[in-house]
Amino acid sequence: MSREQDSVRLSLRLLTTSRLIEREVDALMRARFNSTIARFDFLSALDRHGALTLGEVSQYLLVSNGNVTQLRTRLEADGLIAIEPDANDRRIQRVRLTKAGESVFKRMAKAHAACVDSLLGELTQTDKQALVRLLDGAKASVRRTLKEGDAAA
Repeated sequence: MSREQDSVRLSLRLLTTSRLIEREVDALMRARFNSTIARFDFLSALDRHGALTLGEVSQYLLVSNGNVTQLRTRLEADGLIAIEPDANDRRIQRVRLTKAGESVFKRMAKAHAACVDSLLGELTQTDKQALVRLLDGAKASVRRTLKEGDAAA
C-alpha cells in the first residue's frame, strides 16, 4: 500500500473512531443531563481556560461563531454561564461558568470520563499512552501543514 493510501486509511480510522465515541457521549449527555456534547464541549472550554470571548470559544471548539452564539444563548438562559465585560476593554464580552455551571459540568465530566473509559476499556494503559503520544504527533503534523498552507498540495 502506498504512503497516500496509508494516510487516507489512517484518517478514516480516526474519523470513524471519533464519531463512534462522540455519538455515545452525545447520547449519554442527552439521556442523563438533557444536554448535548456541544454544550458539554462549551462548558469544558470554560472550565479549562476560564472566562473566554466567544471567538476564543469558537477557536477552541473548532466551530463557527454562529454555533457558539446559539450555544451561549441557551447556556445563559439555563443559568450555566454568565456574560461579563472584559477587565481591560469593556467593549469585549467574556463568558464564564456560573456556580451552577461548574456543578453541572463536574457531573457531566465525571459521566463523560466513565463513558469513554468504558468504550476504550479493552485497551491497556500502555496502549492508551502510546496512542495518545502517536495522536499528539499526528495533530502536530496536521497543524504544521495547515500553518504552512500545504494541506491541499
